[in-house]
Amino acid sequence: MLIINIAGVVLIALIVWWFWLYKPKESELDGNDLVVIVENGIYSPSRIKVSAGSPIAIKFLRKDQSPCSEALLIPDLQISDTLPLNKVKVIQLPALSSGEYAFHCQMQMYRGQITVQ
Repeated sequence: MLIINIAGVVLIALIVWWFWLYKPKESELDGNDLVVIVENGIYSPSRIKVSAGSPIAIKFLRKDQSPCSEALLIPDLQISDTLPLNKVKVIQLPALSSGEYAFHCQMQMYRGQITVQ
């Protein structure tokens, strides 16, 4: 009984860490050389830092065959696009003001964030 309780507490701690405390590594976009890989249920990198005031292009490479990974939404910018399987898709973004812009799939299972400074 004690082992089951300990396993339950560890599982709850892992869930809390994954959904609320885990912060993935942030990558900075230098030029247009950053490629976001869509694979295994995540965007990698999922946190992108860019400079404010100039248009940017972010490349996405979808390796995941899941239907959910096919859609890319950036709601604050009213962008909705389809990512082809195993091909690089360039998403053009206008000049952005400082702030944070979330991007995700249609079910919000794949999630990422663009931080503009």
